[in-house]
Amino acid sequence: MSRRDALKAAGLAGAAALSTGAVSVCAVAASAGPMEDLVAAAKAEGQLTVMGLPHDWCEYGVVIDRFKARYGLAINELRPSASSADQIEAIRGKAEAQTPDVVDVGMSFASSARKDGLLQPYKVSTWDTIPEEAKDAHGYWYGGYYGVLAFEINADLVAKMPRDWADLAAPEYRNSVGLAGNISSNQAIQSVYAAGLSAAKGNVEEAADQGLKFFANLNEKGNFVPIIGDANSLADGRTPILVRWDYLALGDRDRLGGTTRIEVIRPKTGVVAGAYARAISANAPHPNAARLWMEYLCSDEAQLAWLKGHLPIRFANLVRSGKVPAELQEAPQQLDHKRYDVAPVFPTLKDQEKARDIITNGWDDIVGVKVKCLPSEEYFGPMSFNSSMAK
Repeated sequence: MSRRDALKAAGLAGAAALSTGAVSVCAVAASAGPMEDLVAAAKAEGQLTVMGLPHDWCEYGVVIDRFKARYGLAINELRPSASSADQIEAIRGKAEAQTPDVVDVGMSFASSARKDGLLQPYKVSTWDTIPEEAKDAHGYWYGGYYGVLAFEINADLVAKMPRDWADLAAPEYRNSVGLAGNISSNQAIQSVYAAGLSAAKGNVEEAADQGLKFFANLNEKGNFVPIIGDANSLADGRTPILVRWDYLALGDRDRLGGTTRIEVIRPKTGVVAGAYARAISANAPHPNAARLWMEYLCSDEAQLAWLKGHLPIRFANLVRSGKVPAELQEAPQQLDHKRYDVAPVFPTLKDQEKARDIITNGWDDIVGVKVKCLPSEEYFGPMSFNSSMAK
């Protein structure tokens, strides 16, 4: 694997991390000391509070269970479906009765939180094996994994597969297209950005504005379904076409293979890759448990667990050190760039922050519809307009 491919595989959207107005005076990052001391301090705190970690998102269920089994800590799981924006508001102390110790958010959200003084730095013992472009230089956040946005399609209900973003406006997809998150979530923001990048023929400066116009057109045609989609809404027909990260779509395909036939289509244009970052709250109630969690997420054991569905941040290092089985040393099937008509675009941190502001501030006026989470009893049948992983 070339350096260029290894860096891309690590989800390197953060090359401009320190050029976007980050604070100039930085706290000194705590560094990993003797592991037994950290474990003892974490056990003395007794628990870890996390937020926004659905168990079927990126094998987090497996990772959580293994962490508990290894260290004997309780994990208090706040709102698994919370979006990146929800998590940031929670560590501000405005949205939850409890404060999460750690967050797992889109990189632009992590960068903004750092500038607002909401994060504390910590460099894990494997710090040097994390690519420079995938981490804040002072240890405030670091990427964990990445995926590419794709169309997840219920092939039992959709006869003709859409192959690109423009296809979603076709009349046969009326009451069919959904987003896997509310418009404050990183996944939804990046979906709008990707659609706009396609419409703008690759012009990143116009992508956010064009994305809003694209979804306004889908809404006007009646093709956009303004509910937060997930595997359930895909299977029962509320959102038979769902825009989401490819590793989540492929996970649904595996889980629902016996009941629902799912196709995962990568669009021909507007192929956008995105990484998520981990960080510790500046006001973490259990700071040592949070540091132990970060150590575990960056450990060989947890990083290899993520290889089941997508590439972990330390993939290149694990390959070089001979820790990745031979059959997994090539990119997993769903992340094989050779399958794309064009190479995935990794938006810079600056581009992500700009797109987030344009899309979240412009959605209501331009698209003109609220994306809501509706209970299943309000569903009236396949393809009619009338639980989610937002992130």
